[in-house]
Amino acid sequence: MRPNLNERQNEIWNAIQRDGEVKISDLKEKYAVTEMTIRRDLEKLEQIGLVRRTFGGAIPLTLDVSLKERDTVHTDEKIRVGQTAAELILPGQAVFIDAGTTTLQIARHMRPDSSVTVVTNALNVASVLLDKGIHTIVAGGMLLEKTGSMVGPIAIGTLGSMAFDQVFLGTTGITVEHGFSNSNSFEAELKRHAMRRSSCINIVTDASKFGERYLHSFAALLDVHRIVTDQAPPPHIGEAAVSGGVELVVAAPEGGGAK
Repeated sequence: MRPNLNERQNEIWNAIQRDGEVKISDLKEKYAVTEMTIRRDLEKLEQIGLVRRTFGGAIPLTLDVSLKERDTVHTDEKIRVGQTAAELILPGQAVFIDAGTTTLQIARHMRPDSSVTVVTNALNVASVLLDKGIHTIVAGGMLLEKTGSMVGPIAIGTLGSMAFDQVFLGTTGITVEHGFSNSNSFEAELKRHAMRRSSCINIVTDASKFGERYLHSFAALLDVHRIVTDQAPPPHIGEAAVSGGVELVVAAPEGGGAK
């Protein structure tokens, strides 16, 4: 639940994410409030950058948070997750690392001159790996300025002829019903293609993403092999994942080993 929204506004926001659109007439009837009250709710959601109001309703405004902004949030947790995930990469493997602040930490914790090949669509990941002397292939395409990622048909085409031992993907939200989700359709599509080319699919995320849901689902909860995170997920998510064969790897606090 977003702290800057009341309970009804949170429910409306969840409905917009789930259905892609809401109508004022439907919300007015559902909550037994005036049309003006619903309009004020939608105005609040628009003011904080979540939706765009339309004639008679609202749709999600899927603006990406800039990489610079995200890099200052849950930093310690992302470092621990990245370090733990980097240890999963074996000598000689070919891996894909996508764009994001948690996936960036994987690159930062890989051993210099590792005998691996990394394919990435993230310019910052490629820069870190270049300094480490790690063989790196950059998927070209359309550059998303806020996230520093390359997406679109050219990037997808680059992946089409490749086979990965492992992929490491970030996510913006994780729920049992909606799976792993992202606010950007281009990034979600690239993640799907990377998954199809890999023998092992890893999701790397800090625990704040559990229970969050965004417009574009790129995988069901049980479509992946492993989730690497900084603390155990809520029981209903963790139990659903483990019972479906998904491995949960929880990075230990600084100085400890992964669980």
